[in-house]
Amino acid sequence: MAETPESEKLSFSTKLAYGAGDLGPAITANILVFYLMFFFTNVVGLNVGLASVILLIGKVWDAVNDPFVGVLSDRTQSKWGRRHPWMFWGAIPFGGFFFLQWIIPTFSANPETNQWGLFWYYVIISIVSQTFYTIVNLPYTALTPELTQDYNERTSLNSFRFAFSIGGSIFSLLLALVIFSNVKANSATQYLVLAGVCTVFSVLPLYWCIWGTKDRVAITEARRQARETAAIVTTGVEVSVPFKEQLKIVLSNKPFLYVIGIYLCSWLGVQVTASIIPYFVVNWMGQREADSPLVALAVQGTALGMLFIWSNISKRVGKKAVYYMGTGLWVLAQTGLFFLQPGQLAWMYFLAIIAGFGVSVAYLIPWSMIPDVIELDELQTGKRREGIFYGFMVLLQKVGLALGLFLVGQALQWSGFVAKVSGQPTPVQPESALFAIRVAIGPLPTLALIGGVILAYFYPITKEVHAEILLKLQERRQQQNIPS
Repeated sequence: MAETPESEKLSFSTKLAYGAGDLGPAITANILVFYLMFFFTNVVGLNVGLASVILLIGKVWDAVNDPFVGVLSDRTQSKWGRRHPWMFWGAIPFGGFFFLQWIIPTFSANPETNQWGLFWYYVIISIVSQTFYTIVNLPYTALTPELTQDYNERTSLNSFRFAFSIGGSIFSLLLALVIFSNVKANSATQYLVLAGVCTVFSVLPLYWCIWGTKDRVAITEARRQARETAAIVTTGVEVSVPFKEQLKIVLSNKPFLYVIGIYLCSWLGVQVTASIIPYFVVNWMGQREADSPLVALAVQGTALGMLFIWSNISKRVGKKAVYYMGTGLWVLAQTGLFFLQPGQLAWMYFLAIIAGFGVSVAYLIPWSMIPDVIELDELQTGKRREGIFYGFMVLLQKVGLALGLFLVGQALQWSGFVAKVSGQPTPVQPESALFAIRVAIGPLPTLALIGGVILAYFYPITKEVHAEILLKLQERRQQQNIPS
C-alpha cells in the first residue's frame, strides 16, 4: 500500500470538527435508548404494550424516511455542498422535538382516556422528532467518503466520530447521574431537566461540525462537480437513475448487504441491551434507579477507551479480525449477564466493562466498511451515491431494531410485567417477567452477535481489494480525462 497522498490527509481540526457532528445525535439517541421505555412505563405510567408500540412506530418511520433524505441530499445543489444545508436548517428543530418527548401532558381525568391521549401525543412527537433526527444525522454520516478516499484515513476519521459518539453517550449518562442525584423533585421533573440540558448540548456541536468541515467539503464538492461535468461532456447526457433502479443497484451489491447485516446484528445487541439495562438493574439486581447509569457508564467508558486502540490494531490486522476479537469478548459478557444473580455487583460491573470491548467495534468497524462499498459501486456504475447507500443501510438497520425493541416490550407485557404507578413504590415483578428481562440481556443479544460474526467472515472487501478498486477508478478517470 502506498502512503496516503497529501491531498487525502485530513487536519486534526477537520477530524475534530467532523467528530463533533455526532455528539448531538449520540446524546439524544443514548437517552432515548436507555430511558424512554422506562420513562413511559415507570414515570408516565403507560401500559408496557402501548409504550413498545410507540417505540415501534417511531423507529419504523425513522427507517422509512432515511432513503428519501439520502436521495434528496444526493441531489442537493448548494454552495455549502450537498450535506451541510440539511444539517444547518434541521439542527434547532431536531433539539426542540427531542425535548417535547419528555413532557407529560394531561388529556383527561379518566385514566383510560388519558392513556390513549398520551399514546397519540408521544406517537406524533416521536414521528416528527425522528424526521429531524434523520435530516441532521444522515447527511452527516454521508460526509465520511466525501472528506477522504483513503482506506486508513477513513478509519481514523471514524475513530474521531465515534470518540464523540461514545463520549456523548457517556456525557449523557453522567448528566443523568448528576441530575437524578441532585435535583430534589419527582421523577417527571428530573427527566425534564435532563432533556433540557441534553437539548442544548445536542444542537450546538452540529454547527461546529458545519463550520469546521466547510473548507474540506468545498474542495471535494468542486472535484465531484468537475467529475460529473466531465462525464456529461464525454457521454453527452446527464444520467438520472430512478429511485427503484437505485434500490435495485444497492440491494445487488453483495458486500453492502454483508455490511448491513453486520451492522444490524451489532446494533441489535447494543440497543436491546441498553433498553433493558434499567429493568435489569432495578428489577433483577435489586438496585436503585439511579444506579443504572453507572452500569451503562462502565460499558460506554470502556468502549471509548478501546476505540483508538481498535483503530490502530485494524491498521495491522484488518477490520474483520478486529471485529472478531471485540465481538468474541462481547458474547462472553452477554452470556455471563444472563447467569448473574442478585447481589453480584462486582461481577455485573466487570461484565459491563468486558462488553465495552465489543461495543467499541460495533461503533467503529461497520461504518469504516461502508465507504469502501461506495467505491465498489462507483467502479461498477460510474456514479457516486453516498446518500442512497447510507440511507438504505440505516433504513434496514432501524427496521430490524424497531422490531427487536418492539418484541422486547411485548415480551415484557406477555410475561406479566407490572408498570409502576406514579408516586408509588417500585412493584414486585413476577418470576416470568424477571426471566424475560434476563433473556433480553443475555441470549437475545448473543444470538444477534453470533450472526454478525458469521456475516463478517464472508465480507469480501479487504485492504488489498480496496486498494485495487481505487487503482481501477483512477485508471478509468485518467482514460476518460475526468479529475480524480
